[in-house]
Amino acid sequence: MNKNDFKARAKALVARMTTEEKISQMIYDAPAIKRLGISAYNWWNEGLHGVARSGVATVFPQAIGMAASFNPELMRRVGEVISDEARAKYNEYKKFGNTEIYQGLTYWSPNINIFRDPRWGRGQETFGEDPYLTGVMATEYVKGMQGEGKYRKVDATLKHYAVHSGPEAERHRYNAEVSEFDLYDTYLRAFKYCIEHADPSAVMGAYNRVGGEPCCASETLLRKILFGEFGFDGYVVSDCGAIRDIWKYHKYVDNPADAAALAVKNGCHLNCGKTYEALNMAVELGKLDMKYIDDAAERLMAARFRLGMFDNDCEYDNIPYDVVACDKHAEINLEMARQSIVLLKNDGILPLRPGTNVAIIGPNADSLKVLLGNYNGTPDKYYTFLRGIQETCRGRVIYAKGSPLYGEGYNVHHDEPLREALIAARRSDVVIMCCGITSELEGEQGDLKLNGHMGDRKDIELPELQKQLYRAVLAVGKPVVFVNASGSCVSLVEQNRDCSAVLQCFYPGAMGGRALADILFGRVSPSGRLPVTFYRSVDDLPPLDDYSMKNRTYRYYEGRPLYPFGHGLTYSDIEEKWVSDDTAIITNNGPYHTRYSVLRYVTKPAKTLVGLKNIFIRAGESKTLEF
Repeated sequence: MNKNDFKARAKALVARMTTEEKISQMIYDAPAIKRLGISAYNWWNEGLHGVARSGVATVFPQAIGMAASFNPELMRRVGEVISDEARAKYNEYKKFGNTEIYQGLTYWSPNINIFRDPRWGRGQETFGEDPYLTGVMATEYVKGMQGEGKYRKVDATLKHYAVHSGPEAERHRYNAEVSEFDLYDTYLRAFKYCIEHADPSAVMGAYNRVGGEPCCASETLLRKILFGEFGFDGYVVSDCGAIRDIWKYHKYVDNPADAAALAVKNGCHLNCGKTYEALNMAVELGKLDMKYIDDAAERLMAARFRLGMFDNDCEYDNIPYDVVACDKHAEINLEMARQSIVLLKNDGILPLRPGTNVAIIGPNADSLKVLLGNYNGTPDKYYTFLRGIQETCRGRVIYAKGSPLYGEGYNVHHDEPLREALIAARRSDVVIMCCGITSELEGEQGDLKLNGHMGDRKDIELPELQKQLYRAVLAVGKPVVFVNASGSCVSLVEQNRDCSAVLQCFYPGAMGGRALADILFGRVSPSGRLPVTFYRSVDDLPPLDDYSMKNRTYRYYEGRPLYPFGHGLTYSDIEEKWVSDDTAIITNNGPYHTRYSVLRYVTKPAKTLVGLKNIFIRAGESKTLEF
């Protein structure tokens, strides 16, 4: 048998298994089968913006921030770094004889759902609201993660398939009703693009139903579209607990055996959960033909063969642990953090002179949490906004927290920080306000203890205490540079009206403080663009549970946004001259070298991004780009 024919090797190995052994390998924490030389393996690993939940790792900006770079080439380098560190960790973990949760090679990322509504708590995990941008960035991430060798470096998993973007509180029982046009034009486009361009190893099914069918057991989504129309040839894993949901919450079938049988029959091969233990009963009762069990087990074992788990010549086995959080990776992280920051407004105050006396005010100024987002690793060193500015500014730096991140008022047993903030503002030349939210206030159902909306937000406003802080500091009369940190749109109507400059930081990772300081003080020109629309109020939007794309995202929004999708300023003066539909001349008429993303749109049937190129252009330089 050809050693490199992973499918044939898997078929031969599965043929030697009993029915019970085959089924055992279809559950995410698969046990060892010692007689066949198969070690125990846990399939669950996270790597959204760095190896997560597995100790120290390079922590990149949250996915929404990396999307703001509009730089697919850099996204690929990020994928390469994450997979280097994943392999390095796996090479050490496997010396224990098996790998436990978050210690393997099968990564359940990227999240390529469309961020259609800013209230959705998990939108921070996505590449934004545009299907093309999402597809392009995810494709490069997948290529960087999986590598191009004989073996797969790691497996990447596209999630959550499909039509999944809140409400978090209802995700285990919700039915998303969408038109066929919206289904293909918006919700499935990025999945199709990635499958065609990146050959991802896996797809994760979502919790919800679409058109009445549970996603992880949907004949329409899986058999007809994913495997049929899209030609996907990998394996499908359920989201965690999603097979249980089919009978327990969706009430689509009556019991676990029927749920498991339906899911496997329609092409969900791996269960994150325990419901597939009922497959033994399903087979005994004749509810499921063994050919579906065989197919699932063969796909899963082929994936493990392709990852080199049964061989001793895998080219990635020698990646040393020294690469984890190394200096080279920190430099790539810093570059991505710089490119993730979006300059929304600038009246000319930026860049600041190095000797400027600044007050750094706000609950996010010295926060580690605001750097990390969710599904994150642990940085071995990190730069808060305060630290980055302190190490860069040559003038006086005065820090005051000013207010808590959230809450209704102040605790008498703690300091009352508002007056300290006002003192700091009065003693400065410029105030840098670091406000916004963190993943404490937006995220996944079950992760947030402080959010009564189960991860989603009820509105897009700043917390009330921060509004009070902002207005009090503004009244001091000093110029204000407002830095908003969030994983989603926050209403910045007042800040856009009142402040000298406004910047958006999307949970910028461990190097976020250095990146922000580099931009504030002119070491680097900002180049990020918004991957989502910044609305003025949720009053401008349909209900969160309405999955129609009418009046959503830049493609279909009927109102006037505060900042549109793709908005982002530089310190230079960039001229775009389109000489034809697919040719643009880009000229830098300003004094700063800068990166710049050129976006190509078509306007029918709706304005839609269809091309992008990210370039570095020097002052006085012109470049001609062909799309």
